[in-house]
Amino acid sequence: MLYAKTTPEEKRRIFRDRLATGELLRFPGAFNPLSARLIEQKGFDGVYISGAVLSADLGLPDIGLTTLTEVAGRAKQIARMTELPALVDADTGFGEPMNVARTIQELEDAGLAGMHIEDQVNPKRCGHLDGKQVVDESTALKRIRSAADARRDENFLIMARTDIRAVDGLDAAIDRAKKLVDAGADAIFPEAMRDLSEFEAIRNAVDVPILANMTEFGKSELFTSAQLADVGINIVIWPVSLLRIAMGAAGRALDTLNDEGNLTSKLGEMQHRADLYELVDYEGYNQFDTSVFNFTVAR
Repeated sequence: MLYAKTTPEEKRRIFRDRLATGELLRFPGAFNPLSARLIEQKGFDGVYISGAVLSADLGLPDIGLTTLTEVAGRAKQIARMTELPALVDADTGFGEPMNVARTIQELEDAGLAGMHIEDQVNPKRCGHLDGKQVVDESTALKRIRSAADARRDENFLIMARTDIRAVDGLDAAIDRAKKLVDAGADAIFPEAMRDLSEFEAIRNAVDVPILANMTEFGKSELFTSAQLADVGINIVIWPVSLLRIAMGAAGRALDTLNDEGNLTSKLGEMQHRADLYELVDYEGYNQFDTSVFNFTVAR
């Protein structure tokens, strides 16, 4: 009822313990708090909160227009609704090194289990678009050092994302990944890898957890969880998938409403009212007030 019973500190500890096993953890992207609860119900390991999704939710492109306040506030709403650890996209850290430090502490306070900061210039762009630019090595390392220095909970995961593969090639990505780890990164997110051999090369280069981004319509092939586990990947995200599916279904439903005048033909595709009530634990609220839940829902 209400929010998660597991404290943020405990979620972080459990997340770190799971990462230490070397197994692959699956983190679908939640586009709102309710979808985070559904991800938990379906047995996944964690929840990912995408900057692209948060931007799209506001009707904005993913070019760094969202603020720290917006991201931390929405991430808190999502993270507190599930017992699972939540990992959030912090873009470029929302400013200079001191801003990065504040970002870490705001996200800790918001209940996140971890975050990632990338090495793109600001304003940034989607990691799977052409024409990206990355900052110089010194700036990239300062961001991670600032994050590590600002952290108060040692279990809060600081992940470094590097976009340099698309700019200067795989060797540059390997070199930068090593230096980001030396600067204090707990994990590496190599963006826009082309194939499994590239993920494996990053895996062999650093001794920290590696994240694979399986976003659709991007630069990377859509590998299965088993394929990624075989090359030693530790976290896989599907950042925008649920939003894409939901928006696709919504668009088709609106077309049906235009064509048929009602949605009777779509009832089989909808989440049933009973399933929604179960997901939000409607009946659980009855312990506070019997007038809240005093009915049954026919299936």
